[in-house]
Amino acid sequence: MSHPLVPAPGLYLHVPFCLAKCPYCAFRSQPYQAAAGRRYLAAVAAEIALWRRHPLVRDCRFASLFVGGGTPTVLGLALPELLAACRQSFRLESGAEVTVEANPNTVDPGLLAALRRAGANRLSLGAQSLDNGELTQLGRSHDRTQVLAATAMAREAGFANLNLDLMYGLPGQSERSWQDSLEAAIALAPAHLAVYELTAEPGTPFAARVAAGQLRLPAEDRRLAMDGLAQDLLAAAGFERYEIANYARPGYACRHNLGYWANGPYLGLGPGAVSCLAGVRFENEGDLDRYCRRALAGSAPVARGEALTRGARFRETVILGLRRLGGVDGRELARRFGLSLETVYGPTLAALVEQGLLIREGEGLRLSAAGLPVANQVLAELV
Repeated sequence: MSHPLVPAPGLYLHVPFCLAKCPYCAFRSQPYQAAAGRRYLAAVAAEIALWRRHPLVRDCRFASLFVGGGTPTVLGLALPELLAACRQSFRLESGAEVTVEANPNTVDPGLLAALRRAGANRLSLGAQSLDNGELTQLGRSHDRTQVLAATAMAREAGFANLNLDLMYGLPGQSERSWQDSLEAAIALAPAHLAVYELTAEPGTPFAARVAAGQLRLPAEDRRLAMDGLAQDLLAAAGFERYEIANYARPGYACRHNLGYWANGPYLGLGPGAVSCLAGVRFENEGDLDRYCRRALAGSAPVARGEALTRGARFRETVILGLRRLGGVDGRELARRFGLSLETVYGPTLAALVEQGLLIREGEGLRLSAAGLPVANQVLAELV
């Protein structure tokens, strides 16, 4: 029986294909090819069949299903079939949140209608910007017009729960162009906005160009100003910032990600997908060929795993929970793990509170307004 303070499990399905690989992207993905797509579909079907009978999973009732990537919608009408197979193989709670990620130029009315019939009730569109020059600089394969068209098609298909991804801190981006993108996105009336700062991830073409001086990202003070602008504009438009990078209208916070930030259990399917069940975290083969060979041979395509100690699970729960603006509750942590914030962190916690980066209110702990913009540095002190 699960602990009453642990959220219901989530189910994640990774689709490792895109139309083209964006130069800033560090996710496990590759350009779509039909033959590789067919092999992937056969392999993930084999992995689903393996897990549906597993003792750790067969009695689970999943609160959410998230199909991410990559760009899942490059699979076309094979994607609704895959989604339906997941829903038939695993037990989902009544009213479970079922999210599909998409790029604006990979959807059409027929595909969106088929996804709705297969049970998808939340669509996440990777807009990233509504400025055509910035989209070109990012190496995106869509333009502003396609974002507007995809949003209209999603509405027509019945996706009331619509998320748009936006990025700031882009090469050449000004506060004015960022404000224009935000205002254009707000005008599309999404239920949710994910607002990310672009980072030059190691090993990406973007990082190499930044290191070579061929690309310049906005200075830190300008990035902080863009973050503040997003918070002000979105709050005025009725969005609540409930996590460092996520804003939602009332009732539309992403349930799947809330489970993740609460450090709940989850099962990941597909190449490179990570799972955490019964205190054990394991990761699938990231290489598509190795993943397919193992899954099609009937064995679990797991590359590595580790049993997490109680202390490690406590620290992870704190780190993830502090990403939420509400932070963490020390009483819940003590009931769940038998450990206290002061015992685990001691002087480090006291110093961060003294510096005004964390706020301690009774048993609660959360990032301060000063700590939010430097959250990664603050959380690194608590790892």
